[in-house]
Amino acid sequence: MWVTSSYKVEILRLKKPLERTMRISRSAAQWLLPVIDGEWESLSVYAGEKKRFNEAEKLIHTTKNNKAGYPFDKAFPKMPSYLRRAVLQHVIGLVSSARAIETPENAEAQGESSKIQGSKKQISERQDHYMPVFYKDNMYRKEEDRVYLKLWDGKDWTWQEVHLKNTDLDYLRKYWSDVKAKSPVLVKRHGKYFLQFAFEEMAALRDVPVEKRRICAVDLGINADAVCSIMTGDGTVAARKFIGFAAEKDRQWRVLNRVRKKQREHGPESVRGMYAYARRLGEEAARKTASAIVAFAEEQHADVIVFEHLEMKGKIRGKSRQKLHMWKKSSVQKITEHKAHRLGMRVSRVCAWNTSALAYDGSGKVERDAGNRSLAVFANGKQYNSDLSASYNIGARYFIREYIKPVPETERSALEAKVPAVRRRTSCVYADLLALIRVMGESA
Repeated sequence: MWVTSSYKVEILRLKKPLERTMRISRSAAQWLLPVIDGEWESLSVYAGEKKRFNEAEKLIHTTKNNKAGYPFDKAFPKMPSYLRRAVLQHVIGLVSSARAIETPENAEAQGESSKIQGSKKQISERQDHYMPVFYKDNMYRKEEDRVYLKLWDGKDWTWQEVHLKNTDLDYLRKYWSDVKAKSPVLVKRHGKYFLQFAFEEMAALRDVPVEKRRICAVDLGINADAVCSIMTGDGTVAARKFIGFAAEKDRQWRVLNRVRKKQREHGPESVRGMYAYARRLGEEAARKTASAIVAFAEEQHADVIVFEHLEMKGKIRGKSRQKLHMWKKSSVQKITEHKAHRLGMRVSRVCAWNTSALAYDGSGKVERDAGNRSLAVFANGKQYNSDLSASYNIGARYFIREYIKPVPETERSALEAKVPAVRRRTSCVYADLLALIRVMGESA
């Protein structure tokens, strides 16, 4: 499969030319939007995207053999051809997506008011945040360690040297020099400008038989960032690891405490910047957690990383609602999936119901220690780490699914009769996996 990675490089100077170029690109998108939307009936008859794009360009750009029907060239004189094409491609995609919402099929499913509101909102939001693409040779040029961009200097489009950080250049040279880079995109974050490079590479994911497969079962939590267990196809737990970044978490909670105090005294508007800083701390902790998970899985030669399918809907209530709001579970899984695919590992998810509530040894529901939430007391009196028990159950549910899925219906009924617990994925635990493996061995 193809894996795309991105890396942002900060631009140290040229703020005014970059601002002018960004403003011209957004103005061009604003200018083109009603044109493409008004001509969509004639453009939509062309099935191929390339043919549709060529016909749209003929409407706005005059050449020796073509007379444009709209004065785009007068409104934006001397605009580089590839910048014009990038803006046009963006607007075509924007109108096409909005028109898809307005189809009769979607109108019946979503309702007339929802249909119109959704398409108009999408157009207004995406056109205001458009950032230009710098196509190679026409808008972007690299000579050894020097980078040049074609920017608007107030009078003309000229090539201007871009000054980048030496650390960024060293990183790109060390890790991405052998990977083909796509055209960079201009990005603005917190008043600073960046060039975002995209790198596409081919990754061969491992295809190992389930009985020989090694997995890394991961239980993500609020108290402990992650607990990982390496499990093999015969149910053996080969390694375990507790991942936690106490310093980052402590720093985030101190900022949130300051947010609560200041919010009580001065209102919610006064803490907007501090709250954004707390979220960035959470994102940084998520990146470190994901890197640690992938490093451990690679060290143990895991073929698959298994997560819970964590989905939280509705309003969050209770004392821990702020912790749940700041919990970057989705970011951890997304970053882990990207890093794992680059290394050839697969990522899978299992049902999250009762993985922590049920003991891994099959003794039933557990009770949490009020003073220490990470400690679970089993029904038989045994005390164990609740997150570690959950990671065993996560790995067990993955193997139970992989073992039962290819079994024919006639044989599956007999197998489930011998191990009734595997009928419901929401109640499977590690002990049920061992029982299933034993029954399958006796049948063979």
